[in-house]
Amino acid sequence: MEQRTFSVKNAVLLPQIKTFLQEGHTARFRVRGWSMRIFVEHERDEVLLADPQPETLKRGDVVLAEVQPSVFVLHRIIKVEGDNIVLQGDGNVGTKEFCQRKDVLGIALGFYRKGREVPDLTTSMKWKAYSAIWLALTPLRRYILGVYRRIWLRFFKPI
Repeated sequence: MEQRTFSVKNAVLLPQIKTFLQEGHTARFRVRGWSMRIFVEHERDEVLLADPQPETLKRGDVVLAEVQPSVFVLHRIIKVEGDNIVLQGDGNVGTKEFCQRKDVLGIALGFYRKGREVPDLTTSMKWKAYSAIWLALTPLRRYILGVYRRIWLRFFKPI
């Protein structure tokens, strides 16, 4: 079976994905943007999403949310207070986004990284360890990301 790739604007694609998720399906698509770097790379990795079950959302979950009309982000939840959610991309140093539980379109079940056929599931010990360490390193992210961009990527380009 031949696989074809094409681009669709987020404002068109993501509301359709929300409908599929609400119908009980999962959705898999290639990510765009650098805000989840270093774990998820722009136009290389894919995310597997499911319906979020808003009452279960918690700190550390990676979600697809609409933070403004037709503005969508795939970021990690860093705080939940009632219906208010604070999001931050793993590759963002100081920028935070805000939304309500109702604005969360999907929750990440896993990531197909580096062209692999099997996803890194967000329920796996590996992913949980990565997430816990990265959240704990928040005060040092600026320096880690700087080294990653200026040195690591120079010698070890993303696949």
